[in-house]
Amino acid sequence: MLRVYRVDPINPSPEAIRIASDYIKRGDLVAFPTETVYGLGADTFNANACLKVFKAKGRPPDNPLIVHVSSIDELGKVAIDIPDIVWQIVNRAWPGPLTLILPRSPDVPKEATGGRNTVAVRSPAHPVALMLIKYSGTPIAAPSANKSGRPSPTLAEHIIEDYKNDNIDMILLDAGSTFFGVESTIVDVTRNPPVLLRPGPFTLEELRSLFGMDIVVPEFARGLGEADAALAPGMKYRHYAPRTRLLIVECGDYDMLVKTIHDTTVDYLNKGMRVALLITKETAELLSTRYTEISELPIILLGYRGNPYTIATNLFDSLRNLDRVNVDIGIAEGIEERGIGLAIMNRLRKASGFSIIKC
Repeated sequence: MLRVYRVDPINPSPEAIRIASDYIKRGDLVAFPTETVYGLGADTFNANACLKVFKAKGRPPDNPLIVHVSSIDELGKVAIDIPDIVWQIVNRAWPGPLTLILPRSPDVPKEATGGRNTVAVRSPAHPVALMLIKYSGTPIAAPSANKSGRPSPTLAEHIIEDYKNDNIDMILLDAGSTFFGVESTIVDVTRNPPVLLRPGPFTLEELRSLFGMDIVVPEFARGLGEADAALAPGMKYRHYAPRTRLLIVECGDYDMLVKTIHDTTVDYLNKGMRVALLITKETAELLSTRYTEISELPIILLGYRGNPYTIATNLFDSLRNLDRVNVDIGIAEGIEERGIGLAIMNRLRKASGFSIIKC
């Protein structure tokens, strides 16, 4: 049974957190907010509890979980052979949306790491998450709390939507909307130079400054194809996808982007298909000015093109909204891969199944 407790995101109720921590201690599941998305957590050191996470989500067993710690001091409980540069980095970046891949401690069961000898670790910058970890007395292993393959949850309603027909013993701590809206940045620091496995709120530009060196960016980190192996969450398998077909339009020139969105939309309308647009406020206004027929279509506003953080915050809710407007296809606007734009395009490309129109 899914039980929901509303908590203040800044000053959470100790009583609700104690109830949730009791679930963690006895090997059950808790959905909780972080600054990125909601996570579905279990006791990291309880192999059976970790398996419950995989079963509840329908998650492939080789897709690792992220271990969440409440402080830098807990890093040594879950990782070994930690280089000095990592200690310097976490002292500057934690708590925050940065996950590091490190050698796994023997105390961490392989059920939490997808069978790998590495572990993904971060310290979340959210009062509810940090208090839950502290009250539970253990690091919490947690992927995003959505059903596997679905858009990640940034609101408690998304979790209720995904699990309403499931008979699972789980508590949901509802603290409202998450801040960043996309999952944490993941960097593999077992390699030299470090490798970006998943872009997120901690941008590539910030990473290069933090590490003081170049960061390798594979094509799969840009959302262009999948990795051969799931070294970290988000690298392999279908992710973030709405049930409705999704197509991404990407152009370097903005006027050409707007024209291509229009032309592609008209092409599908002429085929008798129902179309929705996932576009920014600026593009919606320009399209409605230039092309009157566009204003009659369902339009899901992603945010502001001039402020990509608004797009990140709205992204997963927008993808879920696509399934609510009863259309055959959604056509989404691509943005520049700069700053958090890299994370947004990674998610959009994966959500579309790599269905991309370039112009």
